[in-house]
Amino acid sequence: MLFLVVILAVVMAACGSNDPKQSAGGQASPEPGNSQPGGSSDPVTLKIVYKDEGTVNPVSVKFFETLEKALQKDEGLNVKFELVDLAQGSYAENLNLLLLGGTIPDIIYFQGGDQQISGQGLLEDLTPYIEKSTHIKNIMEPHNTARMTSYPYLLWIKPLAPKVPVIRADWFHAMDSSKALMENATIDNYYAFFKELVEKKPGKGKPNYALTAAGDIAEINFIFNTAFGLDTTWLKKDDGTYEYAKVSQKEKEKLTFYHKLYKEGLLDPQFITKQWDTKEDAFYKGEAAVITGTAGKILDLYDGRMQQLGGKEAKLVVLPPAKGEGQGFGATDVTKESRGLAISSQSPHKDIAFKVFDYLASPKGQMLDRLGFENEHYSVADGKIELKDKYYGEWYARFWEPVEMKSEIPLKTPLLGEPGSASLKMASDYYTEDNNFIIPEQFVANWDAMNNLYKEYSMDFIGGKRDLSEFDKFVEEWYAAGGKEITQYANENIK
Repeated sequence: MLFLVVILAVVMAACGSNDPKQSAGGQASPEPGNSQPGGSSDPVTLKIVYKDEGTVNPVSVKFFETLEKALQKDEGLNVKFELVDLAQGSYAENLNLLLLGGTIPDIIYFQGGDQQISGQGLLEDLTPYIEKSTHIKNIMEPHNTARMTSYPYLLWIKPLAPKVPVIRADWFHAMDSSKALMENATIDNYYAFFKELVEKKPGKGKPNYALTAAGDIAEINFIFNTAFGLDTTWLKKDDGTYEYAKVSQKEKEKLTFYHKLYKEGLLDPQFITKQWDTKEDAFYKGEAAVITGTAGKILDLYDGRMQQLGGKEAKLVVLPPAKGEGQGFGATDVTKESRGLAISSQSPHKDIAFKVFDYLASPKGQMLDRLGFENEHYSVADGKIELKDKYYGEWYARFWEPVEMKSEIPLKTPLLGEPGSASLKMASDYYTEDNNFIIPEQFVANWDAMNNLYKEYSMDFIGGKRDLSEFDKFVEEWYAAGGKEITQYANENIK
């Protein structure tokens, strides 16, 4: 922490300015299109770090080069994007190393780890920029507004999109248990479906296991949490008080079920060590029958890739969430965006960075961000846009994906394929709001330790290293590690 404070002092001193002209965030900024005060016509260089959008990705390079030209043509902004590459591995960890090392790009995509950075004053409050925006404020959904009100550093304008389970259609229709699952997706019917997949092996010797995930049980929870009654972060007990869901008896019942899946070979024994790419690879290779993917466009990308490998019969089927005490993909957290784009508070080009954000929310910006490259991902004929197969199999919006796309040219074909549309509809049908809250600073250190304690115990319970009879011991340790204080805070503040 001391190291970070020293870095901040150096960076802030280097970025200081005597220019009296202030941006919406209170920092000096040049005129749009100029890299320095004084009228230079040199392009403004915006450094951007973004998961999967590096210099080795030719589509990324072309996207940002095309965006540069569009900004110049449509907005008169002379901008040059500099993509910052990160090492392979955990994006959140590598990003933190980059930032703690003193390299702070103008635009930063976060997928976790942002609160430590915002807590040090490194991220710009985007509220005044949004209020003055031309387009951004008009495409935000209520959940975006709620999240920005309580945590104004990350912007992520996307549809409500939980992780949704999918399976290839040819395997799904080969199972006798499929019909029962779709008609009544009880926990028992899910278990029977998983068991038949592994025993019947519809893929000529595959799958090796029914279900895999990337590194922990968070993705699996989207399927089963609500069925076990874990429908909010804080559960209301019979006496009217709240307890943290992960120390409840309902959590114990769920972990007992997960252990059963693991012990019987239905859950990937290596899921703890998998990253997102190895999880997807296991799905494409047929090692795993079911994975969860983000509802919407991501599932269309999975669908396109699976059909490339397995033919049209391998198109994806979207599975429902499990049914029990309730049914759904879990409550939606509206405290903050869990991922999103931020602007560095140390950037000398904050206004211009946000102008890029705002342009991408405009009809012209959406044409590029949502549809890709003309004649490659779409074509225009008879005054209408027709999307190509490559769009469905490759393209995704790098920035904003409002529910309703406003285009200067009408669409002839839908933006989403069958899996994407079905998953978003399902997500909307099961939408509920969570009662979670942003952890106050005085509890953050303990909260991290408590979450690590949960992860250690839960993985040991599932893998059989600890017996579930030790669950009460875990609960005691959780309360002793700070759970008593945070539970008291929850009961005082949850309305």
